[in-house]
Amino acid sequence: MRLIVDQDLCISCGLCIEICPEVFDWNDDGKANVTEDPIPEELEDSAQEAQSECPTDAIQEP
Repeated sequence: MRLIVDQDLCISCGLCIEICPEVFDWNDDGKANVTEDPIPEELEDSAQEAQSECPTDAIQEP
């Protein structure tokens, strides 16, 4: 599984980082970023939860 964060849509709310800190973290611009590519199978469920909870739909499949 692979995900990206659309930097133009990210509003830096941090929800994805709260839900799945193993996959998402802050980048140098203060926006969320995917740190695991591909996402390990054991983290896919929480990464998908973060994707579905993102208020701006910034987390997308490439």
